[in-house]
Amino acid sequence: MTKALVLAPFDEAWLKRLRKAGVRIAYEPWTRDMRLHDPAKLAARLRDEKIEIVVVEADFLTAESFAAPKLRIAAVCRNGLNLVDVNAATEHGIPIISTPTRNSIAVAELTIAMMIAVARSMVSSHQHVVAGEWTNPMHAYSNFQGREVHGSTVGVIGLGNIGGMVAARALSLGAKVLAHDPYIPKERAGELGARMVTLTTLLRESDFVTLHTSLAAKDQLLDAAALDLLKPGAYVINAGAHQALDYDALAERLVSGRIAGAALDVFPGFVLAADSPLRSLPNVILSPHIGGATRETIVRQSKTVVEDLERFLADKRPRSIANPDALKVARGR
Repeated sequence: MTKALVLAPFDEAWLKRLRKAGVRIAYEPWTRDMRLHDPAKLAARLRDEKIEIVVVEADFLTAESFAAPKLRIAAVCRNGLNLVDVNAATEHGIPIISTPTRNSIAVAELTIAMMIAVARSMVSSHQHVVAGEWTNPMHAYSNFQGREVHGSTVGVIGLGNIGGMVAARALSLGAKVLAHDPYIPKERAGELGARMVTLTTLLRESDFVTLHTSLAAKDQLLDAAALDLLKPGAYVINAGAHQALDYDALAERLVSGRIAGAALDVFPGFVLAADSPLRSLPNVILSPHIGGATRETIVRQSKTVVEDLERFLADKRPRSIANPDALKVARGR
């Protein structure tokens, strides 16, 4: 019987289906014990327990992991593969199943929710009521006056799976959508109903700017100079990659009022620094990297992984393989 170690949160129905395919599963999701494995100890476990299938989400898979002699295939329940040594996997002939669209809907919905929430001061107004400060209806009506997404211009930076879904949802709310993505054909924007423009044009014309660049991207697209191009009173939303945004420069412009507000789900160092000025600003909404945290995301990643594992076990090519060259490498088993 094939031995599998599943460290990612998984839907029970899909675990059951994988067991029916003849796989003996050790199910130890990181969400149960709230801990990640030491990479060296995980590699040793893969070797010593003769694991053939490993499924991870937040754990690292190093070159040592892929050297485990019985390991046949790995699955990564993430958009990016930055926690995995893909080159080592390929060298050892181990295909990697990826799940790049597992949380696209979840992140897109959160982005739109944050866009509306920051423009309507939802957090501040909630705290106003809870604190017992809502005693004068006229005062609240004036101080929490916001703006609508309908009739606004939404600038989407990065028009991949998530960016495309954000664009579609913004359009359905009655916004005009501008997009910037040097890697996507203009036709893609046209099909969505968006207009592809330069980054400068997007920043100058957008009321809301939302970032959906690749995790692998190194460019800080919204640095201090870029933020100064924003239309006065614009909002910045980032539920994508923290690398694309200068958080210190953003904070300065939020304090001055040059930028009306921001909603952020990703941060340098993963957890927002304790001394970050963003923590105390009333025009900022902060969430703890929960963009993909939905039940449906777990079901989608489970479905993708199990269906591809079934194909692999039947000597068929997995559909969501991240390193197809691994299939060309004989491991001598």
